[in-house]
Amino acid sequence: MSDSLMPLQIQRQASQFLCTVLLLLTCGALSGQTREPRVRNVVLVHGAWADGSGWKGVYDILVKDGYNVSIVQEPETSFKDDVAATKRVLAQQDGPCILVAHSYGGAVITEAGTDPSVAGLVYVAAHMPDAGENEADDGKRFPSDLSKSNAIKKTADGFTYLDPAQFHEYFAADLPAEQAALMARSQVLNAADNFKAIITTPAWRNKPSWMLVATKDRTINPDLERWYANRASSRTVEVSGASHSVYVSRPREVAAVIEEASSQIR
Repeated sequence: MSDSLMPLQIQRQASQFLCTVLLLLTCGALSGQTREPRVRNVVLVHGAWADGSGWKGVYDILVKDGYNVSIVQEPETSFKDDVAATKRVLAQQDGPCILVAHSYGGAVITEAGTDPSVAGLVYVAAHMPDAGENEADDGKRFPSDLSKSNAIKKTADGFTYLDPAQFHEYFAADLPAEQAALMARSQVLNAADNFKAIITTPAWRNKPSWMLVATKDRTINPDLERWYANRASSRTVEVSGASHSVYVSRPREVAAVIEEASSQIR
């Protein structure tokens, strides 16, 4: 090959290389523009006769996986107060979030979840009433073992609690007795009227939802959890052998459902 042709060949190869680089950069930029980030914020809401500490196992997993997690501490003094406490935490989020609840907390997030920051709802062995409904009446559709027992007690000023001697049996059968005893002795008493609070605008009617069914739940009948999920067209995951305290006893399964919700919502 003559010396005069060498510069032309080098120029051609350089030009082809630059075109290839530009093409790859352009494709990468376009891909980045069309791929939206996952929802990274998660807000956890506890249920009746409990507090936010029960979410620790789920919290640890989600934080390790890169999520920004907040836990609502509901006063349980009134349904209105619990909804307000949840909205207070939602207002602190820096973007869209997954709103998660256990048990009675399901009614709370059904009402509070209409907040614009909420992208999806995850119900963990939770109530999911519709407009004009309350969880007490919904519970009668599929009575639970707890509702047939004498384990629910009431104070003189109208607050309910679970008999500590029966707490393990009905609320946390798959947890060690010592752990259940601590939960029983630290339970937050719940205003009796909270269970009769009427839902006005159910968030799940307009937002995607997930339901985790605890198959050995004795506080909420698992068939009621399934019925709620079917009505709402929720993505349903069943955890075999789990008690009502599934959010404590099976944190990996619960966290997996939350992460699934995060990855599917755009």
